[in-house]
Order: sequence, then structure tokens, then C-alpha cells
Amino acid sequence: MAKGYLSLVLNAHLPFVRQPDFPRFLEERWLFEAISETYLPLLRLMRRLDRDRVPFRFTLVMSPTLTAMLGDELLKRRYVAHLDMQLELAGKEIARTADDPAFAPLAAMYAELYRAAYEDFTVLYHRDVLAAFDVFYKKGRIEIITTCATHSFLPLFRDSPVSIAAQVETAVVSHREFFAKQPTGFWLPQLGWYPGIESILESYGIDYTVVTTRGALLGRPAPGFGSYAPVRCPNGLSVFVRDADSTNAVWSEESGYPVDPDYRDFYRDIGFDLPIGYIGPYVEENATRIFTGFKYWSVTGRTEYKRPYDPGAGSRKAIEHAAHFVRSREARAIEASRYMERPPLMVCPYDAELFGHWWFEGPQWLEALFRAVHDSAALTFVTMPDYLEAHPDNQISIPEFSSWGDGGYADVWLDGANDWIYRHVFKLIDRMSELAERFPDESGLKERVLNQAAREVLLAMCSDWALLMRSGKSNSFARKQIEDSVTNFTRIYEMLCSNTVGTEWLTRLEKRNNVFPKINYRMFRKKR
Repeated sequence: MAKGYLSLVLNAHLPFVRQPDFPRFLEERWLFEAISETYLPLLRLMRRLDRDRVPFRFTLVMSPTLTAMLGDELLKRRYVAHLDMQLELAGKEIARTADDPAFAPLAAMYAELYRAAYEDFTVLYHRDVLAAFDVFYKKGRIEIITTCATHSFLPLFRDSPVSIAAQVETAVVSHREFFAKQPTGFWLPQLGWYPGIESILESYGIDYTVVTTRGALLGRPAPGFGSYAPVRCPNGLSVFVRDADSTNAVWSEESGYPVDPDYRDFYRDIGFDLPIGYIGPYVEENATRIFTGFKYWSVTGRTEYKRPYDPGAGSRKAIEHAAHFVRSREARAIEASRYMERPPLMVCPYDAELFGHWWFEGPQWLEALFRAVHDSAALTFVTMPDYLEAHPDNQISIPEFSSWGDGGYADVWLDGANDWIYRHVFKLIDRMSELAERFPDESGLKERVLNQAAREVLLAMCSDWALLMRSGKSNSFARKQIEDSVTNFTRIYEMLCSNTVGTEWLTRLEKRNNVFPKINYRMFRKKR
């Protein structure tokens, strides 16, 4: 019997950045980069493990906005065009670096990376990445769960339970649409928990979620096993606890694995190094310099001088760090098991995009981790449903308000850079509930208008816009997303109040913001 359990959770999420009114759009690259650098490499490592009969179990959170974009035909076509552009740049880079013994192999590496992405996406998966993940979901290799419709930070909306229920309901419907299964688990965006959220999750058939270590340890009563076992709310919702030590080993900006000098440096990119005359066709049309994905330098350290990247050294370090992670977890499990009557559980949640996009060697680390645990006599991977099946009886406790943002609470999403958002968003929510009460059973054109109003409310609730404003990254884009949603909703509200509908304008808006086709505006009615 294993001395301890590991439960790996990868949160795959991107905000809705589809912009069909423009031939190319900078923020759509977020999706394209994630497909090339995270989602396709993740599928490759699962195929290799499956081929080698190495058992693997983990949970993949797929946000509704991400699944909507992965299933969108326009974005699929644009991703193929993006790969064509990357392959063209790779060809130029191979020619440019031909006489450079350090950089020529790296240019060839990127050419192979994008060639493999093109082959996988267009031939192997027929442009359907969701179906590729669904294969492993249906085989029972991975557990796919959902999260809020637009990744809303729920604690800020605790005084508006109807809006939280709308986020959860839309997410559950979206998950069923794409995967034909009811999600058993629910990822709280930013691990944002507050007492009371359990009643909404349970009402939609959710069995479990995850909270921070701080939130669990401050719960009432405090959990007897700390973070090494889930707790259960009085209504039956199981709450798993993030393992802080496992998190810091990967996430820490000071000592986490990705800061090792041998790994590839994310921030040094030819998009900022090479002349604009050369790089111009591969950045934005206004010659705005951006990350191209071609990065030739290692982390090296906190210095302006960077060593050329050595992929072999990076791969070896990923294997070493996976072995170190396993040894550290084994030691923790053995120590904790002395005080427990069951194997301790260590829940390891991370943003999926860390692996491959931000941390280039991340997929190699994950694959080495699964192989190392397969060889370990002390650890085994489980999903959270696996654990509940083996250990259904857990301590009753209600965690305290918390998040995994800086400071552990809500500062990231509510400060001087973004607090102006909420007076507008709460007005939208109130007016949407008003409309749902006034028009409880509409059909045809009026139902379309009301459903689009509900979409705009959900889009305005997205936590990513507040985060980007606080960080100062893509600030103008984030602000415009909020302003557009408020403007669109207000126009719809005024049309309904005057009993007039601009059909042509509505159709254009539906085509642009085409997320959640099965949305039901009635979910904003006050619960009776």
C-alpha cells in the first residue's frame, strides 16, 4: 500500500479573446501560444505514457471560455495561419543562424516544434484539441472538471448569489455540451472561496472543490489532518486542500524549479532583440514588439548577461527536479502517515499554462514526474474522486474566505487600479435580474436579445480583466473588454425598455461574442 497520494490539478484557462472584426489580433496569440506550447505538448506526453504503459492520473480544469475558443472554427483557421507564420519565421531563423554553433540548433528546435504542432493539430487531431483530451477523459486517464463561465472571482459577488449561480450553471451546461458528462468537480477561480459558496455548488450536482491551505486551516473547526486530507461541508460538498510545500516547489519566484539557471529564459525573445525591419512581419502591424516564441537564452541568473540555452541541460535538470519532487513528497508522506490512519494526500494545483509556455521544460518535468512516481513504492497518483471512493468519511469543516492571490485574499482583484469595475458590473447584474423577472418566458427574437444580455453580464464578471489592470499588462485591452460589455448590455437594456430591437446590430454582436450558445437568461431570476 502506498505511503501517500498525489493529486495533480492543472487549471487550463484563458479569457475570451476572440476578435473576428480584425484580421489579426495580439491577444488571440495567448490562445495560439498555449495550444503550441502547453496543450499539444501535454497531449504528446500522455500519448507517450500510454504507449509505454506508464499509468497516469490527474485532473484537468478546462474553463468554459477556453473550451469555447478551442471549438471555434474561426480561431482554428487563425491558429493554422499562425503556425504558417511561425514556420516561415523558423525558416528565416535557420538561415540567419546557420553559422552560429550555439543558435543554429535552437532555430532548428523551434522549426521542429512548430512543424510538430502543425502536424498534430491538422492531421492527428483534425483541428479538434477538445476531442483529443476527451479521449483520455473517456478512458479514465484524466478527470476533466469545469470552473466559472468566465473565471469570475466569486467572493466579490457573494452579495449577489444569483450571479454566482449563473456562472456555475453556465459552466455546467458548457461542460455537458463539450464532453457529454456532468462535471463532478468545480475549480474555484483563483481558489476564491467564501463560506456559503458550498450551497450553490452542491445545488448544481458538484461533489468537490479545492481551497488554499490558509482557507482550510482557518476553517471551523480546524481540520485535524491539516492539508493532508479533505474536509466535508455540512451539506456534503467535499473540499480538498492545496499542499503548500508542493506548490512552492514549482510556483515560488525565488526558489521554484523554473528559476534554475539551466532552464530557458522566457523573457528574452528575438521579438525584442532583432531589428524591426527583420522581425516586422511577425509582430503587430504597428510594429509593436512582442514575444515571438523564439527564445535562445537560458535563465542564467539575475544578470543582464545570459548564456545560450542548452536544451540537453534543460532536459536533464527537468528529470532531476522531478526526482527531487518525488523524494520530497515521499519524505513528507512518510512523516505525516505516522499521525494518520490513512495515507496522506498532497493536492498539487497549478496553472496548466505554466508547463511549456512559461516554463519551457515543464512538460518534460511532468512526464518525468509520472514515470518517477510509477517507480516509487511510497507514492501513487489519484484523482480527487479516486480518493473519495477510497476514503468517503471526512471531517466536517467549513473553510474560511481565502484565495491564492498575493496576500491570500482579494487584493489582486480589488484595488485602486481596478475597483471602478464593480459598480458597473453590479449594475448590470441588477438590471439583468430585473429583465429576467419582467420577461420570464420569452421566445424568438426577444429571447435572443435577453440571452445576449446575459452573455455580456458574464463577460463583464471575468476576473482576468481586473488582474491585467492591476499588473499593467494589456491594460487598455482589459479595460475595453469591460467597457464593451457594459455598453452592449446597456444598449440591449434600453432597447427592451423601449420595446425596439436592432436586429442587424444584435446579429453582429451574437457573431462576435458567440460564447455559450446554450445560455438561458432565466437563470438570473431570483430563486424562489
